[in-house]
Amino acid sequence: MGHAIEEIALQRGHEIVLKINDQNLDDLTVPNIRKADVAIEFTNPESAVKNILFCLNENVPVVCGTTGWLDELKNIEQKCKEKNGSFLYASNFSVGVNIFFELNKKLASLLKPHPAYEPSIEEIHHTQKKDAPSGTAITLAEQIIDVSDKKTKWVNTLSKHENELQIISKRIGEVPGTHSVKYSSPIDDIEIIHTARNRKGFAEGAVLAAEFIAGKKGIFSMKDVLNF
Repeated sequence: MGHAIEEIALQRGHEIVLKINDQNLDDLTVPNIRKADVAIEFTNPESAVKNILFCLNENVPVVCGTTGWLDELKNIEQKCKEKNGSFLYASNFSVGVNIFFELNKKLASLLKPHPAYEPSIEEIHHTQKKDAPSGTAITLAEQIIDVSDKKTKWVNTLSKHENELQIISKRIGEVPGTHSVKYSSPIDDIEIIHTARNRKGFAEGAVLAAEFIAGKKGIFSMKDVLNF
């Protein structure tokens, strides 16, 4: 993702002033981070919160696409407000996936009066992805639960409990990501699917988010970036 984001940013005329990975952590210093107009954070659940707080403390707007740390999201948002900072988190930055989110909400609303349709989610990612289910799958599940009269929680396994929405996670090769939401009834199935061909869509969305958040104060989402 870092390479893809850098490529898109340079194509769009931006300057990369700092790149941090596990080989040069000592370069993440106050003078270095202050050179940036925006920080884009794609790391891992173990380091994301520390990185976000570091940027907010130095008044650098943060765009974060790391998943698996959301139990700390409210604390991060509170810190952003205290610092009068700028923060944008998305479980997925792809424009196509964010349109997919809107379709998912609409489909869930349309099927709410029809309890014979049983929803389920499947997500497929590359074998290096550490968290399961993916943040995108969790977003899809929470959107369905928000409007459902039956589903009260999601589980990352097969389930026959009426109140549980099952998410099946698969890790295969180097695939960028596929998400499907399926409603099955005794007479038919309805399914919506998003398949990423490469990481370019995620990177492009992250750069769009960085362009949007630069110079702004507050807490934002991709809905703001895409004007949904």
